[in-house]
Amino acid sequence: MTPRGSCGNCWGSESMKTSNNPDDLSRLSLEPTQVKICGLTLPEEATACAELGAAAIGLVFYPPSPRFVTDELAKEICRALPSHVCTVGVFVNESFASIMKRVNRCGLKGVQLHGGEPPKLGEKLLREGLIVIRGLYINNPPSLKDADEYRASAYLVECAGGALPGGNALAWDWNAAAEIARIKPVVLAGGLNPDNVVRAIKAASPGAVDVSSGVEAAPGRKDINRVKDFLEAVRSCYAARENRKIF
Repeated sequence: MTPRGSCGNCWGSESMKTSNNPDDLSRLSLEPTQVKICGLTLPEEATACAELGAAAIGLVFYPPSPRFVTDELAKEICRALPSHVCTVGVFVNESFASIMKRVNRCGLKGVQLHGGEPPKLGEKLLREGLIVIRGLYINNPPSLKDADEYRASAYLVECAGGALPGGNALAWDWNAAAEIARIKPVVLAGGLNPDNVVRAIKAASPGAVDVSSGVEAAPGRKDINRVKDFLEAVRSCYAARENRKIF
């Protein structure tokens, strides 16, 4: 059975599908898009997401968020996960010292910068051997045109504009991310769910997608059946793009 929301095997953006340049085609690979499940608050739900095929798990260290986790809970979640799953801490305007304290205490493998952090912070974190995901936004700074100012492992692109930093479950025109996704590793986020993720991948050809509220039963509590539906939909859609594995 084809997962709901699936278009069969989609081939990414129109420019990728119609390219006749042999050099362009030789760089492309058909790879399943990676999935990061963000906002986990329970070890058992995190391990269930990993068992279903999530490449990365996001832990939110921003106290105003309903998905905020303490250091002790984050450490418990990280210890419960298999080693191949990337554990990413989500931070908003924290200092290098504060971030590294949690990296070392909790066992994080990656850091997502989701505020107005200066470019030098990302560079320092990269030198620590961490995966660094820099948030870029359609409606707020830093915007897509600021990407070259930030060194990062990948760029999480979403619309922003809600009450909290991040996507706030707001769907948007994912085609706006297609250009940057052709030249940089992109994690597509914002308003994704099992019913629309295939359309989003087809529009932007990202290296990964990030979902939180779109697979939840309540803030911070994942609906494992929706997680399964989401991952099945993503696996049904192979995007033609340069192979930019992120996690």
